[in-house]
Amino acid sequence: MIHLIMDTFLRYLKEREQEQLVKILSFMFYIFRHDDLKEMLDSNKDSLKLEAMKRIVAMIARGKNTSDLFPAVVKNVACKNIEVKKLVYVYLVRYAEEQQDLALLSISTFQRGLKDPNQLIRASALRVLSSIRVTIIVPIMMLAIKEAASDMSPYVRKTAAHAIPKLHSLDPEQKDQLIEVIEKLLADKTTLVAGSVVMAFEEVCPDRIDLIHKNYRKLCNLLIDVEEWGQVVIINMLTRYARTQFLNPNINESLLEDSSEKAFYASDDEEDEDKKAEAAALVKRKPYVMDPDHRLLLRNTKPLLQSRNAAVVMAVAQLYFHLAPKAEVGIIAKALVRLMRSHSEVQYVVLQNVATMTIKRRGMFEPYLKSFYIRSTDPTQIKILKLEVLTNLANETNISTILREFQTYIKSMDKDFVAASIQAIGRCATNIGEVRDTCLNGLVQLLSNRDELVVAESVVVIKKLLQMQPEQHSDIIKHMAKLIDNIQVPMARASILWLIGEYCEHVPKIAPDVLRKMAKTFTNEEDIVKLQIINLAAKLYLTNSKQTKLLTQYVLNLAKYDQNYDIRDRARFIRQLIVPTDKSGALSKYAKKLFLALKPAPVLESPFKDRDHFQLGSLSHLLNAKAGGYQELPEWPESAPDPSVRNVEVKDSVCARRTVLTGPEGAGVLLLQTTRGILISLFRQMTHELLHHSHSEQSSGTEDRKRGRKAVKNQKSSSESESESESSESEDESEEESEEESESDTNIRKKKTIAPSGSIKMYELLHRITGEGLAVEYCFSRQPFSPDPNMVAVQIQFTNNTNSETKNLHIEEPRLQSGMRIREFAEIGLQPSESVTVVMGIDFCDSTQAANFQLCTHTRKFFVSIQPPVGELMTPVFLTENDFKKEQGKRMSAHPRFSTPSCSIRVTATANLSRVPCGSDKECRFAGKTVSSGCLVLVTVTTKEGGRAQLTVNCEKMVIGTMLVKDIMQALSQ
Repeated sequence: MIHLIMDTFLRYLKEREQEQLVKILSFMFYIFRHDDLKEMLDSNKDSLKLEAMKRIVAMIARGKNTSDLFPAVVKNVACKNIEVKKLVYVYLVRYAEEQQDLALLSISTFQRGLKDPNQLIRASALRVLSSIRVTIIVPIMMLAIKEAASDMSPYVRKTAAHAIPKLHSLDPEQKDQLIEVIEKLLADKTTLVAGSVVMAFEEVCPDRIDLIHKNYRKLCNLLIDVEEWGQVVIINMLTRYARTQFLNPNINESLLEDSSEKAFYASDDEEDEDKKAEAAALVKRKPYVMDPDHRLLLRNTKPLLQSRNAAVVMAVAQLYFHLAPKAEVGIIAKALVRLMRSHSEVQYVVLQNVATMTIKRRGMFEPYLKSFYIRSTDPTQIKILKLEVLTNLANETNISTILREFQTYIKSMDKDFVAASIQAIGRCATNIGEVRDTCLNGLVQLLSNRDELVVAESVVVIKKLLQMQPEQHSDIIKHMAKLIDNIQVPMARASILWLIGEYCEHVPKIAPDVLRKMAKTFTNEEDIVKLQIINLAAKLYLTNSKQTKLLTQYVLNLAKYDQNYDIRDRARFIRQLIVPTDKSGALSKYAKKLFLALKPAPVLESPFKDRDHFQLGSLSHLLNAKAGGYQELPEWPESAPDPSVRNVEVKDSVCARRTVLTGPEGAGVLLLQTTRGILISLFRQMTHELLHHSHSEQSSGTEDRKRGRKAVKNQKSSSESESESESSESEDESEEESEEESESDTNIRKKKTIAPSGSIKMYELLHRITGEGLAVEYCFSRQPFSPDPNMVAVQIQFTNNTNSETKNLHIEEPRLQSGMRIREFAEIGLQPSESVTVVMGIDFCDSTQAANFQLCTHTRKFFVSIQPPVGELMTPVFLTENDFKKEQGKRMSAHPRFSTPSCSIRVTATANLSRVPCGSDKECRFAGKTVSSGCLVLVTVTTKEGGRAQLTVNCEKMVIGTMLVKDIMQALSQ
């Protein structure tokens, strides 16, 4: 016995010693755990320091605490090795806030780092400096931020923008100086800085929209190239900015919608007066014309709907929902549906916003109805949100499809989801009367479900639908009375009894029979069913006491001796209330009002009904509560603010551009065009000489033919020849004068100045009825477009058929294919019954794609398009017969045959080509080149025996050649 006690005692001592040893070893390991890293950091070799810093940064990435190494790391901030210094700054940014006292000891080293030649070191030093949360170094931080804001490196300027909110939170009194820095950084044209400075603007001074005015257009144009998270910040800021600076594009539609709503209690006279007043207001209101800056924002954000970042797509979607005209909002639906294929977290946020959108604009998502069908793998939250969207999208046309889908959802094992599906069915039946009867019958069948949550939801929906369908009371109650015999679920039996009690006045024959059946099984029922039996007995006693008096007393006597004290207490209370006696209190007089009071029907409405006052995509909208830092979305202004605040003044010294003209020898002449008058005149003179030289070469080839024609026409009188020479001289003089005019003057000429030749076809651009009196026609003048020889000259004729002046006629929003360019004409005005002709240039890039744009007046905008025939994309080229054959051998050809003989007039009318001399009478040759790329086009028409002919087109561009063959064939076959 003694030996056993001694062994136990020794074993206990050993266990205690082992525990103490473990504690001691653990403590020693904690003290000396980073000794090897400290030795490496104290080493003189940069390789060891670099290895130590890599291991430390890796430990930080794994979430391990390395704060005890701060003194050893901070000593290496002055290391000359760039790689070591970078990692040291990464460590210091992580722990500078925790180890502020030690970080302050190295403040001078950080300041020296701000002058380092390496941009990463300068940025890291500023980042560490702004992470030290000590007010004593605020002046140093402010000076460092100001210097960094002027740094040559955009990365350092970006870091300065990130440091601004940190300094503002540390010392809000520095706000005025920080606003000056923000204003300076907002003028930065680098995409790397734009997102960061807008974030700083939102944190420090979001109400200073005057800082955005001058930079608005620049931010819109840079938006496509900014980093993804910067795009999100800029788009959200521009959304709020646009709500304060532009008019509501849907203002007229909203007025019409408001006028269609009728007041329920308003008299007919009041309604007529209101309609007249609203009609007068609509007549007085000017037609809405979208601000060009508003359109710029919508146009530049539209491509971002294709972004791979879900946050960017969501930001653009909310911008369009809050700012775009109703006709243009639909483009966001496809992008949001695409995001629903992403992770469940992204789906949840997107569906929250889609549910809000579908309440006001359900038509956007109706084509994508099947995309919201529920999968078995979806989480419950996603299922409920998809149910919400499907319910909002339900209408008379798709309700049968949606109800069939809901019918499958009710069979799910997820009871929360089933309950939500029942509520969705009720909402559909509430909004669409055609399916109410079907939904009611289906919901009554659900009362036999064993799940209490499902039964409770069914009762709520049935109560709502019964109140909306009073003619269905007797049928539904009769059906439930039959159903109660087969239902054994206590919750379901109690719910049916409650519903029968609510409508007992409407079914005076059915309710007593139900009470009689339930009285027989009273003692065997559950407590929840007994309470509803007592409730039904009391209501029947008050409404039909002759038939149910004895039955009610029997039920109350059974309840008086029940084992449950709640049942006994309820029976005693109801007896005193409905059966008046001498001892009854004052409440017995109001028994009917207490038991038979009209109760409001349950409200079946969307939980997203009132969420639209929060900005879509925000945390506040997600939570349906105002989160910290949330900024309210401003209301639209009643009158448009001054748009000139966004105009940026451009200095004359900066207004320069390079223009390359191709001379007659093919040599490039580089000119620098400025706004100075001397340089402009010099440019015009050189351009005139070049064009005159090219025209002289072109005319030399046809001089012999002109002389031949004059020899044939010897029968004409000398007076006619003199008049012809005088007219030709006057035409030459007018051409010289027109070339000496300014660019705006050359683009705008009266109708009598330029008249298209009879062979040039006129096309209708805008009919006078569609244009409300403004008629527009255009033709391809086949003249060189002097500002840019690579553009096709399009002559446009405007005619004002109204009795009022048309002002500010100009072009806006050109929608061009990739590579196409347009040179607009200067803004003009038209007096009543006046016609004006202008010339504009379009570079079609050797394509017959249409150039789409808006033709705008001071009151209206018209969408028009100019589509060129393939023959108008060419300019004549004069070749000798040998050159023609030489070039023809180098190119592919297409040569169909046809029966109609060729005609040079028809070929030149179809395509802008020149005739090439030919020694054969059976052959006609034509040459030209495409205006944009200068690709040579050769056409040969050869007459065969039997009146047949062969057409040959040689061109390096197969599409151009094929289309030209088709057009010439059609012209020659006429």
